[in-house]
Amino acid sequence: MTIVRHDAQARMSRAVIHNGVAYLCGQVAGPEARGQDVTAQTESMLARVDALLKEIGSDRDRLLSATVYLKNASDVAAMNAVWDAWVPEGHAPARTCVCAPMPADDLNVEITVTAAIPPV
Repeated sequence: MTIVRHDAQARMSRAVIHNGVAYLCGQVAGPEARGQDVTAQTESMLARVDALLKEIGSDRDRLLSATVYLKNASDVAAMNAVWDAWVPEGHAPARTCVCAPMPADDLNVEITVTAAIPPV
C-alpha cells in the first residue's frame, strides 16, 4: 500500500495519506491570530484545516476524527461555538477535546484531524 507524505520535513509531514485516509499534523492559529482569544484562534486554525484539506483533495464533509487541545478548560464553550458553526450538519466527526500545554505561549488551541480522501 502506498503512503503519500505532503510537505515532509525532518520532524513531520503536514499530511500523510494511506488507504484513502488523510492524517493532518497539528494545526494552530496563523500569525494573524496568535495572542488573540480562543475564538479568533479557533477560526484561524479551522481555516488552515480547510486549506490543507483542499490541498490534499478532501474537505470538512469527509472528516473522520478530530482531537482538539485547549490551553484552558474555560475556553471550551467559546471554541465549541466556532466549531459548531464550522462542522457541516450531519458530518460531525468522532471528536475528543482535552486540556494540554501548548507548543507556544501565545497559542490557546490546536487540532489534529483525520479525513477521508474521495476515490479518484
